[in-house]
Amino acid sequence: MKKVRAKKSLGQHFLINEQVAMDIVASLESKGNVLEVGAGMGVLSKYLSKKNLGNFRIVEIDRESVVYLRNCYPELEGKIIEGDFLKADLHALFHNEDFSLIGNFPYNISNLILFKVFENKDIVKEVVGMFQKEVAQRTAAREGSKTYGILSVLLSVFYDREYLFEVPNTDFDPMPEVQSAVIRLKRNNVTDLGVEEKLFINVVKTAFNQRRKMLRQALKPLGKSLENLPEEILTKRAEQLSPNQFIELTKRIYNA
Repeated sequence: MKKVRAKKSLGQHFLINEQVAMDIVASLESKGNVLEVGAGMGVLSKYLSKKNLGNFRIVEIDRESVVYLRNCYPELEGKIIEGDFLKADLHALFHNEDFSLIGNFPYNISNLILFKVFENKDIVKEVVGMFQKEVAQRTAAREGSKTYGILSVLLSVFYDREYLFEVPNTDFDPMPEVQSAVIRLKRNNVTDLGVEEKLFINVVKTAFNQRRKMLRQALKPLGKSLENLPEEILTKRAEQLSPNQFIELTKRIYNA
């Protein structure tokens, strides 16, 4: 497949493999509202604009990229929002309607993007995106894995996660030092954990803040009695607990 050279003056790492771009867009299963983050040179945008989507919009913070998109892809006129995705009111973008998120996400804020997805899980029903390989692995990780962490647990409660495919650094211009991978998150039907969500989040974060310690020690900062917890749980480390076990752990700690 023909590769398109990037406009290096934009100062970013741009995907130049058209086949990979098409594969990413094809991985988006939703036909409803779609928001693309960090469109750059429009390598995904031009294919997304051709899909039968409910409402397609783009958030791009880089001014030069915005000008480039408007000049090269007139069909995107009216769809581009110049601004910071992390500061955007996602409920206002589609008037409180559900939407899907897609993008070759900026690697330096990828964790923040995923946490924003979690915070807006009531309206973000699908995410298809390219991340630094390590972030993608961490997001899709299961218990027992060394890459399993806070995001793995929080997202897995509300989303089905899939590690789709990897993208070599040679598919970018200029070529980054890291490898990349594409993942997909699809919202499940969970709406109620049976315990306050903020308590659940606090337990997960506290457990992983000292992930090398057994939970008996790692959970002490909560300031709660752990006497009613079984020994088989207290002697485990955070990475050994499934998301459902974290939910049950939270219930027992707070007597929910």
